Order: sequence, then C-alpha cells, then structure tokens
Amino acid sequence: MQRRHLLQLGLGAATLPLRGWAATPETPRLLVVFLRGAYDAANLLVPTSSSFYYEARPNIAIPKTAALPLDADWGLAPALSETIHPLWLKQQAAFVPFAGTNDASRSHFETQDHIELGQPDEGSRDFRSGFMNRLAGVLGAGAPASSRLEAMAFTEQVPLILRGDLPVANQALRDLGKPAINAQQAQVIAGMYANTRLAGTVNSGFEVRDEVSREMAGEMEAASRGAIAAKGFALEARRVARLMRDRVTLGFIDVGGWDTHVGEGGATGQLATKLGELGKGLALFADEMGPQWRNTVVVVVSEFGRTFRENGNRGTDHGHGSAYWVLGGSVKGGRIAGEQVEVKASTLFQNRDYPVLNEYRALFGGLARRMYGLSDAQLATVFPGARPRDLGLV
Repeated sequence: MQRRHLLQLGLGAATLPLRGWAATPETPRLLVVFLRGAYDAANLLVPTSSSFYYEARPNIAIPKTAALPLDADWGLAPALSETIHPLWLKQQAAFVPFAGTNDASRSHFETQDHIELGQPDEGSRDFRSGFMNRLAGVLGAGAPASSRLEAMAFTEQVPLILRGDLPVANQALRDLGKPAINAQQAQVIAGMYANTRLAGTVNSGFEVRDEVSREMAGEMEAASRGAIAAKGFALEARRVARLMRDRVTLGFIDVGGWDTHVGEGGATGQLATKLGELGKGLALFADEMGPQWRNTVVVVVSEFGRTFRENGNRGTDHGHGSAYWVLGGSVKGGRIAGEQVEVKASTLFQNRDYPVLNEYRALFGGLARRMYGLSDAQLATVFPGARPRDLGLV
C-alpha cells in the first residue's frame, strides 16, 4: 500500500512531499490568507485624511480619533490595536491599498476564481491550474530528488489556488479531532489486512492518525478556555503555524463571513469583531512560528473591496479595489506600499469603489521574485502575461 492510498483512507500524515526544491529551516514560508466574502478595506485601512470618507459613511466611518495612526493619510482599525498594530510598530506589517484584480464582475465566485487561478485577464481559463501550484512546480524544478517541499491547503477541499500538476494535500483543521473513519470502521479495515504483508502498515497508519487526532483534540479543549481561542481562526492559526514552522513551506487558508451588506458597524460592531478575531489569529500565528517568523511572509487578500459609500442598511455592497496585508519577520513594514491616489469622489472606480492600482498578479510576482529569486521565465510560468512589480516588501 503506497502512502497516497493511506492518505485517501485518512490514515497518513496530512502533507504530501513535492519533489524538487531543497527545503531547509531557512526556506522562505509563504502563507496566503483569503478573506472570502470581500471585506471592507476602507474600515480596516482608514483614509483618515479624506473628508469624503466621513461624508460617504455618516454611520459606519471610523472616527479619526479612534483610528490608530499609521501615517499622515491612513489609520488602522482600533480592533487591531493589540495584534497587528504592534507588528506595524516593529515594521513587520505593511498594507497595500488599491489592490486587487481587474475583474469588475463584483461576483464573489467569479472574482475568487480569477485570483486563485492567477491567469491572464483575457482568454479561456484552465481550472486545473492555480498559481500557488504553479509556484510550487517552479520551485521544485531541477532540485535533488531527495529534497522535500511541502505545500498544503488548510481547507475542507483543495482550493483552485493549489490545484495543478503537483499533488497537494488538504486538511480542514477544525475537524482534526473528529476523524472521517471512526474506531469501528478502523477495526474493520484493519481486519481486512490481517495476516497480510500490509497489516503492519495499516495498523501503523491508524495509530499515527489516532495520535494526531488526540493531540489536536486536546489542543482544542485547552484553547477553548480563553476568549481568543474560542474563535475558529485563532484556534486554527496556532496549528497552521506548527505545521509551517516544521514542515509546510507553502500554505493556504481561507476565512469566511466578510459580506457586510447590513449593519457593518464602525469602530465597533460586526466587522470590527471579525477583524479582531482575525488579528488575534494572525498574532498567534506569528508568535507560534518563533524564530521561523523571520523567514515567513503572510499575505492577506480578499476577492474585492466594498462600495465606498455606505448603503441604506448601514452596510456596504460589492466593490472593486481592496487592501492587502503583508506580514512577516523580515517584511519591510511600517509603511503603506504601492501606487496610491487621493481618496475623493473623483478618484473612485465607476463612481462607487476603490480603483485597482496594484494588480494582484504583479504584486505576488514581485514578492515571489524577492522571496525566491525567480527569473523572468519562472515568473512567466507562475503568472503568464503578467508584469511583476517589486514593491520592496521583503
């Protein structure tokens, strides 16, 4: 029985080795966090110098006095005062406003697919090829067969971004304490292989699975004693960090629930609560990475932003440009990066949204060049037709 068969049965370890690129303790770690539902970037990265912001959002704007000052034009949502703001002060966090894709469909699914595939805006799409899988393939080309590069999706299914030629495992971490195969089923399967040459392999696989499940279940129980760990992302973030610290070099996780059409809130309320939970999870991740944090880059993205003006339900609707977060121990942070424009009515896209001035493929391409020293030809494989742009983020 090969290892992939054990994985299909839920018996083996969660990650699959990718042949090629020599992964070492110093290998850069990249984690992409996708906020599905399109979070409101304007109430995360607050344009405090814009009078139009306060005119357009009479009920949900974050007061200038409440926002955490970042520079003369921008402030940070106060919900992140104890988590992301300290990273900013240590110059380990940067933000890229006016970021996103040229896709203007404002469809959650269409735009999520567009970003995860990383393919040209024009022409047909290959839904079998996500850009992180292509990145893993480029990194694996030509390295010794004995080297290992681990890529993993911390999701219920392998997302588009990691689908492709290279095998990538996935694991919904919230279910680690509840294995897909229960004890009775495990006993039946083990009985099928009794007195065969595979008996030891199968039993060993079950033992490993049970050990991992017990460990993770214990962590969940212990973590639930505190308010921070009571929220799903904060709980998952520590486990993701442990895997990325020791084994996984390319990781992906998504966090849902960001579609704030009604009752979004401002300095407090629905969005602020979610941002607070996300910030706690990211801070826990950074802490759990330990010394490996200096080799780690976390990029937080969303499919698009929200309408700049609040709607009649004190919320915001589907927009266009967003703001990306870039975090890490060696990130050249403490700054707002990328092309920017004054926030006023005349600079809105279609008179309603942030424009996209920092296209996501160019941003990721420039970041990958910095992190991995990729050539133009290699970057063209990962992001065909794109022009990588170096924002000096690492």
